Amino acid sequence: MTSSLGEAGSGKGLCEKGEGGSIAGQDKEQLKAWYVGAIDQGTTSTRFIIFDCMGKPIASHQIEFKQNYPQPGWIDHDPVEIFETVKTCIEEATASFTKQGFSISDIKAIGLTTQRETTVLWDKDTGEVLCNAIAWPDTRTQSIVRELKERAGANDLQGICGLPLSTYPSSLKLTWMLRNVPNVQRAYSQRRLMFGTIDTWLLYNLNGKEKQVHVTDVTNASRTMFVNLKTLQYDQSVLDFFEIDREKITLPSIVPSSDRHTFGKVAFGPLKGVAITGCLGDQSAALVGQLGFSPGQAKNTYGTGCFLLYNVGEEPVFSQHGLLATVAYQFGTNGKPIYALEGSIAVGGSAVKFLQNNLGFIDSSHDISDLAASVDDNGGCVFVTAFSGLFAPYWIDDAQGTIFGLTQHTEKGHIARATLEATCYQTKAILDAMEKDSGRKLTVLAVDGGMSNSNLCMQTQANVIGIPVDRPSVRETTSLGAAIAAGFAVDIWKEFAELKEINREDRTTFAPQVPKTQQQKMYRRWERAVQMSKGWLADNKAS
Repeated sequence: MTSSLGEAGSGKGLCEKGEGGSIAGQDKEQLKAWYVGAIDQGTTSTRFIIFDCMGKPIASHQIEFKQNYPQPGWIDHDPVEIFETVKTCIEEATASFTKQGFSISDIKAIGLTTQRETTVLWDKDTGEVLCNAIAWPDTRTQSIVRELKERAGANDLQGICGLPLSTYPSSLKLTWMLRNVPNVQRAYSQRRLMFGTIDTWLLYNLNGKEKQVHVTDVTNASRTMFVNLKTLQYDQSVLDFFEIDREKITLPSIVPSSDRHTFGKVAFGPLKGVAITGCLGDQSAALVGQLGFSPGQAKNTYGTGCFLLYNVGEEPVFSQHGLLATVAYQFGTNGKPIYALEGSIAVGGSAVKFLQNNLGFIDSSHDISDLAASVDDNGGCVFVTAFSGLFAPYWIDDAQGTIFGLTQHTEKGHIARATLEATCYQTKAILDAMEKDSGRKLTVLAVDGGMSNSNLCMQTQANVIGIPVDRPSVRETTSLGAAIAAGFAVDIWKEFAELKEINREDRTTFAPQVPKTQQQKMYRRWERAVQMSKGWLADNKAS
């Protein structure tokens, strides 16, 4: 359904429903449809989706890009290739949009959502990248993490920025680049070094390099480890800890997630002149797309990794049980920031890709459910998918991927089922930690992302956590969240209440179907496997 919208300046949000549930303003001759575009730049692919004001995708295009694995544990991306995929996706989706009879002028704003901790460095004078971007799951910084944990002040960091010292944040990736990449060292010493996460890099290029737009929103900034969560500004004590000289590096300005002016405008292509008015890290965008605007609401996104965000309100909660404190979103310059607890799982859908690309178990990631359903259970197999160590709530850097319980009767289906279960078990561990930190037990878990398409996986998730799992019909909630942030900035929506009908139809609920005693038995076996997976990289520590 294409929704009509009220005139701007009417005093109502453009998608606000009138009496009887219809869109406000019924004279079709006076109404003009407005749409919002969303750039969704993820770990393995880029897409551009154009949404109507009811959250329905009207046109889209998606492109995968190359994953570079120069050494075991290393993952990097070509930032130039990433930007090219953004341009192509915009061109193809807008072409589809206009072929349907719509006008590009109906696209009133663009939102941006990106993979988060992935780190890009470029030359301030030329705009040229200095090396490949180090992707967020990369583990090349393990030795630096161990070194910095011994440095004075290490124990104070998480209470300032919400993140523990690990291979995960951008700060460690920047440290590695400064130590190991001559081009970066030279630019730093000559005060030409520009730093950013993927959002900053894309905004810099979308506006045209000559504009020198160098910004990041609060959600992405909170993932660098350089930002004080309470002030939402760079913390000098943290920069000093990492030995970062701000005279030698240009850090992006930190701005709210939804703002009419600070992100600039597209400088070229079919959307030239259209304002970029929203920017969110991908997991925050998914929370917004799931309408998680109230404290106590949570979502779990099953993408390349798996990320559970729990809205804690206007004050950050610093975890005592292995979780991260982060910014959920901030709408408007005068809007208060909203915070979240986060549980991060390094390997989710990437484990399915491992079965497909490395072991040849399946031809497509969509086949995983059928393969897993070919057997009744996991046959005793437990797969600890610690390809990048284990993230929340364990934070075990020296674990590696390990399969326990193999016998001569083990089939591909057993391993496929154990692969899906691994993410479900880690989600259970995160939910337990969130309950301890927040003092609340979640009553329902909203889900999205690629693996959530699997009914078997989502039923398993409900069985493992013992609460219902709620899945929307439109699962591109990350893109939708970026569109919502952009729409708020240009008054397509003015109140969260106006969004209550978005993506509410045809949701599916998976209720737990196993007794609590069986849940507990399944989870104890997983916890035992986690403990047994430790220490595989112990020899590397000594070298």
